[in-house]
Amino acid sequence: MTLAVLHHPDFQADLAPGHRFPMAKYGLIARYLVEDGLLAASDFVQPEPVEFDQAARAHDPAYVRQVFDARVDGRIAREIGFDVSPAVARRARLSSGASLAAGRLALALGIATSTAGGSHHARRTQGAGFCVFNDVAIAAANLIAGGEARRILVFDCDVHQGDGTADIFRGDRRVVTVSIHNEKNYPLRKIASDLDVGLPDHVRDDAYLETVQDTLDRALAFGLPDLVFYNAGVDPHGDDRLGRLALTDEGLARRDRAVIGFFRQRAIPVACVQGGGYSSDVAEIARRHTIVHHVAAEFA
Repeated sequence: MTLAVLHHPDFQADLAPGHRFPMAKYGLIARYLVEDGLLAASDFVQPEPVEFDQAARAHDPAYVRQVFDARVDGRIAREIGFDVSPAVARRARLSSGASLAAGRLALALGIATSTAGGSHHARRTQGAGFCVFNDVAIAAANLIAGGEARRILVFDCDVHQGDGTADIFRGDRRVVTVSIHNEKNYPLRKIASDLDVGLPDHVRDDAYLETVQDTLDRALAFGLPDLVFYNAGVDPHGDDRLGRLALTDEGLARRDRAVIGFFRQRAIPVACVQGGGYSSDVAEIARRHTIVHHVAAEFA
């Protein structure tokens, strides 16, 4: 079976020249997946942008209105790291729609991926850290509200702690938040997840994989989820400009295989989102982001 992959050309929005957020990677990820023969260009599933009420299930309606109108408060825009233009607002809506669709496809098929998503620093009342909307939080909140899932696990392996997701679901036992991250990294003030595993600098493949396996076991202590959202950020890589860990490409593939395999062996659906990855070489980062799709295809 061909892996269900969500993609939209408008995942890529123009930013100021030289901006350190590698927006151009999103189109390249899709291109490389086609060049690799993982799927044909016509096989991508195109998401719909989330509507206002859907976004407001995870975010404060006043902030949602700012984004929809592309009139985000200047202070919040500075915390996000770029202005929220109409194109950036559409991108945030599409990315959230893709994560919601990936969740639904995973529930139906067992696994699905998105070439965007993982914007885990967006909190209930605002965006931050290159994140406008918290796509996974929007997806999880809507799946629960619609009765499509009763318990959801967010398993976040981005190198930065998932503070926004933790904020949105603080006190909500229907969504369990787990974050494995570099402790001495953004955000400076972390918001406690249900389970946080902060790693020291320079952790390499084997030690990291041991931590992942241990954390997977601990995550199930919260109960079996109906669905897992897996943030497969590649910024734990040793060459990442905003990470402080030391994984290799092989280590990332081993991580993805360990996480996806752990849940699929238990017949738990998995929806994979991209998460972070930063380099002056956008092609290198895009290629690295394809790893999770190739691994996910092994389980399709």
